[in-house]
Amino acid sequence: MSVESLLATEAVVADLKATSKKHLLQELAGRAAALCGLNERTVFDALLERERLGATSVGNGVAIPHARLPQIDTVHGIFARLTQPIDYDAADDEPVDLVFLLLAPESANNQHLRALAKISRLFKHPEIRASLRGANGVEALYSMLTEDHRRAA
Repeated sequence: MSVESLLATEAVVADLKATSKKHLLQELAGRAAALCGLNERTVFDALLERERLGATSVGNGVAIPHARLPQIDTVHGIFARLTQPIDYDAADDEPVDLVFLLLAPESANNQHLRALAKISRLFKHPEIRASLRGANGVEALYSMLTEDHRRAA
């Protein structure tokens, strides 16, 4: 599974403004709903339900909110770099500024887990996180997300 198979250029947000975790999830739900043809509230509720199980931050300013939905038939991703880091209840107490949302079909356990593992491996590299934080615009972010991982992941 490649990042390209999860992420379209139009699913990359260079400077997302969010003031809280809930606000961030609302913004992402709206974008995901538009991209996938879903109801925004359905996506938001699924993301909140997953967060109730435990925060989806992975440390070092990165979060991978995710949910499974019966209304979709393939895994979808959205990447957002925040204009300002926000508190995300991270285990390392670091505020989050890099977010990769994953939505997977409800029946796709294996696909969902492979996508989570792929994105987690990508963000474990400090040089990739630094490059994403310093990138100028959507095109640069998309390129880093889809090309740099081949060398580092």
